[in-house]
Amino acid sequence: MGTWGQHLVSSVQGSDVIHFVAATTQTPAKATAFCESRGLRMLENYEAVLADREIDGVVLATPHSAHAEQIIAAAQARKHVFVEKPLGLSRQSSERAVAACAEHGVTLAVGYNWRFQPALREIKRQLDDGRLGKLLHIEGNFCGPSAYRFAREHWRHDAAEEVPAGGMTGRGVHVVDAMLYLAGHIESVSAQSLRQVQDFGADDTTSMLFRFKSGASGYLGTVIATAETWRMQVFGSKGWAEVGDVEHLTAWNLRLCYLDPRNILVKQKPIVMKFEPTSTERAELEYFAQAAMAGRGIAVPGGDEVHNVAVLEAIVRSAREDSRQRIDA
Repeated sequence: MGTWGQHLVSSVQGSDVIHFVAATTQTPAKATAFCESRGLRMLENYEAVLADREIDGVVLATPHSAHAEQIIAAAQARKHVFVEKPLGLSRQSSERAVAACAEHGVTLAVGYNWRFQPALREIKRQLDDGRLGKLLHIEGNFCGPSAYRFAREHWRHDAAEEVPAGGMTGRGVHVVDAMLYLAGHIESVSAQSLRQVQDFGADDTTSMLFRFKSGASGYLGTVIATAETWRMQVFGSKGWAEVGDVEHLTAWNLRLCYLDPRNILVKQKPIVMKFEPTSTERAELEYFAQAAMAGRGIAVPGGDEVHNVAVLEAIVRSAREDSRQRIDA
């Protein structure tokens, strides 16, 4: 029930699909007033949540290293699970978590809210129907002042156990998921990750080069000691599509630019597509609830969620060993 947990609760107020009824947190004093204002029962601990028969599912906004075991415990308690990204910090633990949910027949979803952006879905449609042509390359960044936000002792500065490869775990995994949505799985990665600003905590500058199994290439950068910004641009053989701004929790605008095959030397001006305002957090949580009620899986064995963790592991190895790493999952 920290800042993001409270945001998730607030995003679905008034929903007729999903309703929060209880909460637990390691710092109850910081969340008591919020829970009272939203009508949530404050339970003593996570075990009490799992033992409560009135609760159908759990939403986890917890430190990264806790995700896999908390998911497995929920699956064993027959609770559906929505977990904030990343699914886990190792492919092995993530595979165990996904397998546990499949074994016990519960739905597992991971908080990759970018997939609910109308602009990203439009890019996907234009790749699928050929308007952008063959996918050649994707590049993106997701940057901001995260390194400055937290005190030295905060878990988000635990480079060894919680935030390997700097901004990748908190920010970069969103861009990777969007890339997987558009381009499919990644075959190999070469990465570098540096801490240049502070004398403690996570790396602040991480960059990667990807090779997708489809043959496309990609680039991603996460700089967490700078001003807020994010961007993703998709290059096809017939044109490009671009999203990006400072704020990412609003409905994105989409810039598109196409070649004129009759005269390729004419520089075309981009067009801008705008979309109706949407809450991607509400959309992802309602999608999770609908899937749970229908008995349908979302994060499943062999899916993008586990592959994303395998990519993260490969990035960490590549940066540590200064080598290109293949991704088998």
